[in-house]
Amino acid sequence: MTELNNGRDVWLTLDAVHKFYGELHVLDSIDIEVHQEEIVTILGPSGCGKTTLLRILNGLIPHDDGEVLYKNQRVTGPRPEMAMVFQHFGLFPWKRLHQNIGYGLNIQGRPKEEIDKLVSHYTELVGLKGFEDNFPSELSGGMQQRAGLARALATQADILLLDEPFGALDALTREQLQEELLKINEAEPKAMVFITHSIDEAVLIGDRVMVMTPRPGRIRFEMETGFGRGRNLEKIRGSRRFQELRHYLWELLRNPDLEPGPLPDEAELVPSAAKEGSVN
Repeated sequence: MTELNNGRDVWLTLDAVHKFYGELHVLDSIDIEVHQEEIVTILGPSGCGKTTLLRILNGLIPHDDGEVLYKNQRVTGPRPEMAMVFQHFGLFPWKRLHQNIGYGLNIQGRPKEEIDKLVSHYTELVGLKGFEDNFPSELSGGMQQRAGLARALATQADILLLDEPFGALDALTREQLQEELLKINEAEPKAMVFITHSIDEAVLIGDRVMVMTPRPGRIRFEMETGFGRGRNLEKIRGSRRFQELRHYLWELLRNPDLEPGPLPDEAELVPSAAKEGSVN
């Protein structure tokens, strides 16, 4: 067990998980543990099975071998303790914002009073108060993604599974939502599995970064970023540590046959300053 997760319970486990589509071997012996309130980001080339992996975690599609466990219980179908956030928003165009955010709660059969309370809370938390009666077509891309995040948060799931949630957004909006996601998670901590094609995003958001191989997807490498909670993303972007980790991961992804070497020195990180989000 790493220092980061010392004493934290394991919430999600994949043990030797395989997935086939006909004769196509998509995932090959995937082993992952996600701990309580840990953020795991996953990088890998297109087609390596990242989205398939996320859907298996949530029980949306079956795996062919191995085990998937949520708190030591087998995952055999969708579970209310896990919520998905998709790249393309996934909002119903004919429903108003408050109806979209409350959709999962309605599916769960929650009482109307509880739904209204949760929808109001998470609408405000993601900065959409005042837009409750708008349709998705009346919202910007960033606002629609905030709505998708609010819908997932409103279910009060333990774990968020995010499939390139900011991939369709412009660079500035993407950076703003990265900051907001971490602030929200400080206020209401959850575990996250976050799929991304962006090396920068993986390092900035993740407590731990995993790199997958080309298909059939395997976990090739993993590392802790070391930036801690309450991180200041602007300061991290300007740090030597960030640049070194970024370059290290870039070389791994650019050279599929490259054996992972020693990680960049962590000595420049100041643990006592991590809570303030500062790095040297």
